Amino acid sequence: MTKNTTKDMTKGAILPLIIKFTIPLVLGNLLQLCYNAADSIIVGRFISNDALAAVGTSNPIMTLIILFTQGICLGSGILIGTAYGAKQYEKLEKQVSTAFLAGCFFALLITVVTVPLAPWILRLMQVDAAILPLTCGYLRIIMCGLIFSFIYNYFASIMRALGDSKSPLLFLGISAFINIVGDFIFVVWFSMRTYGCAVSTVLCEMLSCVLCWIYIKRKIPVLDLGKKWFLFDKSMLKEILSYGFVSAMQQSTVQIGKLGVQGIVNTMGVTSTAAFAAINRVDDFAYIPEQNIGHAMTSVMAQNRGAGEMERVKKAFHCGMLVEICYGILAGVVLLLFATPIMELFTEDGETIALGVSYLRVIAFMYVIPAITNGVQGYFRGMGDLKITLWSSTINFGARLLACIPLVFCFDMGILALPWAYLIGWLAMMIYELPFLVKGKYRNR
Repeated sequence: MTKNTTKDMTKGAILPLIIKFTIPLVLGNLLQLCYNAADSIIVGRFISNDALAAVGTSNPIMTLIILFTQGICLGSGILIGTAYGAKQYEKLEKQVSTAFLAGCFFALLITVVTVPLAPWILRLMQVDAAILPLTCGYLRIIMCGLIFSFIYNYFASIMRALGDSKSPLLFLGISAFINIVGDFIFVVWFSMRTYGCAVSTVLCEMLSCVLCWIYIKRKIPVLDLGKKWFLFDKSMLKEILSYGFVSAMQQSTVQIGKLGVQGIVNTMGVTSTAAFAAINRVDDFAYIPEQNIGHAMTSVMAQNRGAGEMERVKKAFHCGMLVEICYGILAGVVLLLFATPIMELFTEDGETIALGVSYLRVIAFMYVIPAITNGVQGYFRGMGDLKITLWSSTINFGARLLACIPLVFCFDMGILALPWAYLIGWLAMMIYELPFLVKGKYRNR
């Protein structure tokens, strides 16, 4: 008999539940970041500063597209978690298969559009001509593997919606280890330069998909749909798209802001671009766990909302915010103390290291702010109110980008303009979100 690895989160103490659910999410994303950072470290150490800049320049574009597909997964996960909490299993099956087929179609469509337009997109971002061919080749290979990235993230999202956050971590850990080995094989041994990193990443994403599929079939009976995986319910598609699209837009808006910032950084020269590439990797390590805590809050609250346990929804919000704030303080302390050795992991170039360290020591004091905004967004997602999360994220990236332009071009602050612009974006986001909580308009819905 197969063991059911899903978890009913409508019972038990809230704080331990959120912490236990968050830890695999955080570890999973840290593993994801590890094998992304491995690309930057290996090309920076074994190829050149130009190669590091090429990989770093591609990263915001890749992340934007991947976050958009992850947003579709997250939106679907909210519906699936709510149906699971309400014990509506027939509806759950239709939601799972319809979202899967729609997402696969969308991922393939993005690949078909992005691959031929890659040079135009990179020129639009003001990518230095010296690194344009490397950047273009790397981006095209990564985009060819987008379908595998979507399938893994979708499987992981629905497993988390059903209370299983450990299994996706295991598969990602295996994939991350193989990716790092693959980087050395393709980059160092076969001398494939940046293209080797891209090939290794795509192969490992494919492996993650296969492992998830096998595990779901054997261990999660409610998702062992067989031929029902190909069931497409048009009547349910509208609801899935309304949640998925809004969630995808919300996930993407901050990254759109990063693309705008990347375009500004690209005007500062290759050294600043290389420093920003390393900074983005480090910044992700610090920031993404805050998002994971918010996602854990969403999963717990969605199941309890489906079960009608509104008191547990409120407790989940309060406990999640406590965890968010504690983590934000910890992340800032670590970056403040270890900024220099962290930057030295990526490059030996003294000027690049100095730029990165100056950035990290400023932003280290700011991480509590996005911790709060991520917790608030986790609450609104769990309540199914995604429009607020979309608008708050739009305000965030808009304020960030508008602040960055004068700080760089008028006040000549260089790369140090970025953390202050980010702070302005986070504060604008918080100012928009908090009144909805204070009024209690959405808390008591």
